[in-house]
Amino acid sequence: MGIPDEFKPKVFEKFAQADGSNSRKTGGTGLGLSIAREIMLRMGGTIGFADRSGGGTVFCIDILDSQPSRS
Repeated sequence: MGIPDEFKPKVFEKFAQADGSNSRKTGGTGLGLSIAREIMLRMGGTIGFADRSGGGTVFCIDILDSQPSRS
């Protein structure tokens, strides 16, 4: 269903949930994306997201290559 525009700035915050009501259809604590962001930061990478054509959301990560290149 995607991420509502008003929630996008908060998506990586701890315990953040777009639908925090007791009647929501999906489970979760709101920690997964916060943990993923922290892992990426510690690895020197990034995590982001974009709206998917036709609905939904696509998440992407960029991990920097820390290994020296071998010739």
